[in-house]
Amino acid sequence: MRARTRVEERDGGAEEGPLRLCAVSRVHKPPEELIRFVAGPDGAIVPDLARRLPGRGVWVGATREAVDAAVRQKVFARSLKRQVTVPPDLAVLVERLMAKRLAEALSLANKAGLVVSGFVKVEEAIARGRVAALIHAAEAAPDGALKLDRQLRAKGDYDGAAGAIIGGLTGPEMSLAMGRPNVVHAAAAEGGATRRLVEEAWRLERYRAGTDHAPASEARQDVHDRD
Repeated sequence: MRARTRVEERDGGAEEGPLRLCAVSRVHKPPEELIRFVAGPDGAIVPDLARRLPGRGVWVGATREAVDAAVRQKVFARSLKRQVTVPPDLAVLVERLMAKRLAEALSLANKAGLVVSGFVKVEEAIARGRVAALIHAAEAAPDGALKLDRQLRAKGDYDGAAGAIIGGLTGPEMSLAMGRPNVVHAAAAEGGATRRLVEEAWRLERYRAGTDHAPASEARQDVHDRD
C-alpha cells in the first residue's frame, strides 16, 4: 500500500486527502476503513457508501459497533454543528445497503460473463484454475461449501491462498442477482467486476465482524495481485 502523506480532519474541499478522521474513535484512517455520512436537505443523516453525495461528510469506522456508537454519542450533530435527524436503526440500514451493493456487484460480474453457478460447474471451474472468488449462500450446507473451499485452496500457493471465499448473501439474494433459480454456490473468474465483488464482500464482512481487518484479507490481496 502506498504511503499516505496527507491528513484531513474535515471534508472542506480536500476529498483527495487519503486519511479521514473517525468521528467516534478520533483516529485517522484511510477512507476504505470508514463510512461517510451526510445530512440530506431535510436534515436526515444518510450513509454515503459511494462517497459521492454533496455536502460536508462525517466519517465513522466501518463497523456496526462504530455506527451504533455514533448514534448513541450524537456525533453527527456535534460534527456538523447543526440539528440533524438520525435513524435509531442506522447501523441496520448501513448493513442492508452494504448487502445490496454486494448483490449488485454479483449481478454485474454475472452480466460480464464471469460467474458460473451450481456445484458441478463450480467444481469444473476450480479444476480449470479459473476461479478468483467462490460465493456461497448463507444457508449453504457446510460440508458442500467446505469441499469447494478445499478444492480452491489446493490450487493456491504455499500458504493456500487461491482466491476469495465470499458469504454474506442468502440463496434468494444470489438467485435474484443472477437471474437464476436456487443458486447456492457460484464462482467468479478474474476481472474488474470480480474485484469489485470481492471488495464489497470484504467491506460487509468487516462491518459485521466488527474489526478493521478483514478475515479474508489474504484472499482479497491475492485477487488484486493477479493483474
